[in-house]
Parts: sequence; C-alpha cells; structure tokens
Amino acid sequence: MDLLGAWRAFVNVSERGSFTEGAAATRVPQSVASRRIAALEKHLGERLFDRSSRGAILTQFGRDLLPSAKRLVRLADDMEHEAEQARLNPLRLAVPEVCAVRDLARLAAEARQNGVYLDFHAAPPAERAELVRSREVRAALVAVPPSDATWSVRLGLAGTADLPVRTVYVETLRAGRAARSSRRSRIWLQPEDDVPHIRDRMFRIRDAVGLQPAQVGVSATLTAATAEVFAFADLLLCSPGQASELGLHWRPLGEIPLVRGFDVAGDDAERIRDRLWHAIARCLGADSQETA
Repeated sequence: MDLLGAWRAFVNVSERGSFTEGAAATRVPQSVASRRIAALEKHLGERLFDRSSRGAILTQFGRDLLPSAKRLVRLADDMEHEAEQARLNPLRLAVPEVCAVRDLARLAAEARQNGVYLDFHAAPPAERAELVRSREVRAALVAVPPSDATWSVRLGLAGTADLPVRTVYVETLRAGRAARSSRRSRIWLQPEDDVPHIRDRMFRIRDAVGLQPAQVGVSATLTAATAEVFAFADLLLCSPGQASELGLHWRPLGEIPLVRGFDVAGDDAERIRDRLWHAIARCLGADSQETA
C-alpha cells in the first residue's frame, strides 16, 4: 500500500468533504482515492469516513487522526522541496587554474544535463587538496601520480619556434650545445606542475644531463612563465592543449614521459566521476587513450 499517498488522499478528501474534489486535489482518479482510503481504513482497523449522499463526513476516529495526517503530508512536501533545492544547489568544485574558461563552461553545461550544478574554484594543486580536506569545497580535481590517476595529461616542451625535430631533449640546452648567447635557454614549470612527481623528475633530468640549476625553474604564475618564453625563447613545460591556446609549438619530452595525473576527491567524488568522466577529461586536456 502507498501509505503516504493514502494519507494525502485522506487529508484532501476530509478538507473538501468530497471524494471527487479530494481525488482531484490529490491528482488521482476518484476510484484510486477511494481504494487508497479503503486500504488505509483496513490497515487501521477503523472507518475514517461516513459515506453518505451528503458527501464524505469524518468519523470521530477520522477527526482524531486528521491533525497528525496533515503534519505528515506537510513534512513529506517539505522534504520533496528540500530535496529539489539540494539537487539544484551548486556543487563547489576546486579545479586546476590551467582549465580554460571555454572548457569549464562546457563542463558546467554538460554537468547540468546530468543533474549536477557546478560552482568552480580555480586553485593550484596544494590549495585544491587543502580546500577539500577542510570541506570548503565539496570536491576537488587533485593532482596525483600517474599510477593513481583517473585522468592523465601528457606534458612536453613548448616554445615560440616551430622546431624541426619530433622530440625535444633537455640535454640540448646544455652549455656548449646550446646556441651561443649571454643567456642560456631555460625550461619553466608552471604552478600546476609544482608537484613532486613532475618537479622532482624534471630536476633529476636537469642534473643528469648537466644543466645549470637555474635552467629549470618553477614560475609563480603561468603568465610569468609564458612571458619568459616569448621574451627569451625559453621553453614551457605544458600540455598540447595549453601550447595551442598560448600560440606555442609543442613537442614531447625526450628523456622521459611526463604526465599530469588527476583524480577527484571529496564527498561528491563518486557522483562526479560517474556522471562527468568524459566532460572532465575534455576540460583537462586528456583523451581516451591517455585516461585510465
């Protein structure tokens, strides 16, 4: 028996004194409202109405139960309203600062089609992790090693010159092999890549091939790093999508494959992963063959 539906029919019929009008208010046929109330009377073991030509008249038993029935129906209506509001409340999601506005807008639009309303908070990796730990956001796209990644994004080196080689090796920037100038070319890491599984590996490559310490550095912002690339023909460690957006020429890194790994953390992690897997992959610049 639909117990809530039966109580709703009971309240509507009692308020209107008519099975016909009460059924209309309940948005069911009169026969359905009558069956529900009859089943409720059988369940309770007492009649709720005296049925006569004058309409539906409450029995004393029915009058005694009416206040509680009204409270039950109001509570059910309130819960449905709150559930709808909770569904529409924006889910605050911490995202990498490297995500382009266009890609975030497409992610938000696709999320709405899947019943998720997103409110983005762009932040660097360490801050995103802290935001989700402190529950200032309901979920975050966090930086993780490639082995733990749900989404993976290839990294390479990008510069203003369209190099004739398919792969760029860090060792070509070593003194004696680089072009003669008062300033040696540098490789810049942006804040998104200032994480151990990327930064430390780049430093190890730098030391292994004999570059000067200053030739691989971490910039405070992507804008500052890109400015160095345009001003001094330096190289930026970035994804193919970022390079295209910045108007730079991208090549894979020769010595080792470097990858940005992402996972989603937080209370709503499973819902986001299940409903928005492909949309997030596109936003991050990952594609199907790069994503676990």
